[in-house]
Amino acid sequence: LKMALLLQVRRVALRQAHSGAAKGTVGFIGLGNMGAHMARNLIKAGYPLVVNDVNKAVVDSFVALGAQTASTPAGVAEKASTIVTMLPASAHVKSVYEGPDGVFKTVKPNALLVDASTIDPATAKAVAAAAAAKGAVFADAPVSGGVGGAEKGTLTFMVGCETDRFASIRALLESMGKNIVHCGPNGNGQVVKICNNMLLGISMLAVSETMHLGVKHGMDPKLLAGIINTSSGRCWSSDTYNPCPGAMEGVPASRGYTGGFGSALMLKDLGLAMAAAAESKAVTPLGSLANQLYTLACAQGYANKDFSSVYQFISETKKQ
Repeated sequence: LKMALLLQVRRVALRQAHSGAAKGTVGFIGLGNMGAHMARNLIKAGYPLVVNDVNKAVVDSFVALGAQTASTPAGVAEKASTIVTMLPASAHVKSVYEGPDGVFKTVKPNALLVDASTIDPATAKAVAAAAAAKGAVFADAPVSGGVGGAEKGTLTFMVGCETDRFASIRALLESMGKNIVHCGPNGNGQVVKICNNMLLGISMLAVSETMHLGVKHGMDPKLLAGIINTSSGRCWSSDTYNPCPGAMEGVPASRGYTGGFGSALMLKDLGLAMAAAAESKAVTPLGSLANQLYTLACAQGYANKDFSSVYQFISETKKQ
């Protein structure tokens, strides 16, 4: 796989050398399960990279692909005027951009800063304002599509930015995603993302509960899922990412709930949704219940398992 990627990078470089269409260096901070695939797709598209991550092994793997490195986010900002960040939570985003060795310490005038993390809308707006004060442009661009979408370059990006900046942001993101949507001003990308993930958490619980009920009555999981997926109960959690072992191949439920999107991350996103609901006084009873159930699941050992492991949590919970 690494050799194939290296050969592809060399082919892109040769095409650019002949066409004179060399692309500017992009900084990438955050090379986790999602970010590493996204960064590799930028390399495939011909962007020279300068990378930063706390995991030295993954950084070294990018050096092998021709990327430069920087020891701090400020070091990335010194070498690149376009930067993408993919980080776990709001606190990490604040630290990477606003910390003592953060991006804002050395950010270039008119730099383009795109944060693909899922964070609260208020933080996205605050970082955007701080970027503007430095003469830079910031966009919140959280993603949907999971690790598979990141690897295949088919992510959906929900972009919050000023309208006149969207075209240049889209041009960059098209190397990592298939559906790039302008959602309005800064913060709106995060609003759309937390709404989507609240629905995802609710639907995963609903499918888990439904599959559990059928299995308890002796139904074959694959048969039950097949009927649901050609009926009115069909949804992504049932037809693409079914949580019940034996219902579908190639999903976390078929491999002990390893890989994928962790339950702790789903709980984080549900927490963001609940905070947004409290701020806006929106009524979200199912979202609140999903938040409570994922809190219990994480406390009982499911935090590092895929979020579809809530099926196992439900199945192993004794009815009182």
